[in-house]
Amino acid sequence: MRIAKDDVDVQMEIPGVVIRQQKNFGDVSGYDQISSEYFTLAAGVDTTPLFVGLDGDLCQCPHWGFVLRGELTTTDAEGARETVTANDLFYWPPGHNVQVNADAEIVMFSPQREHSHVIGHMIEKIKS
Repeated sequence: MRIAKDDVDVQMEIPGVVIRQQKNFGDVSGYDQISSEYFTLAAGVDTTPLFVGLDGDLCQCPHWGFVLRGELTTTDAEGARETVTANDLFYWPPGHNVQVNADAEIVMFSPQREHSHVIGHMIEKIKS
C-alpha cells in the first residue's frame, strides 16, 4: 500500500509540531492494528510536559521508524538516553520521552490503539 505524506490525516498541529497518523495500516501480533505516522518536529520540542499523567509520565507505546532529517533524543524511565539522526531506523520501546535537538521529520509505525491514546492525551494537554 502506498500513501503519500500529504494524504495522511493531520491529528495534531501546533507551533513546531505536526502529527499525521494513518490508521488501519497493518497488524502487529499482540497489539492488533498499527498506524503509520509522519511527525514534523521543530528543534526544542520536548514531550516531557505532554506525557505528564500517562503511566510513569512516559509514552508507553512502542514505535518503529525512520529519521528523514534532524536529530532526536529519547530518555527512558531509568534515564538512559539514545540519539537518532537522519537516515537512522529506530525502535523506541514503551516508556520514553523525546526531545528534538534539530528540526526533524520522522516516519513511525505504532500500535494504533496505544498510540491513539497517547496522541489523544497530548491533544487534551495542549487544550489546558
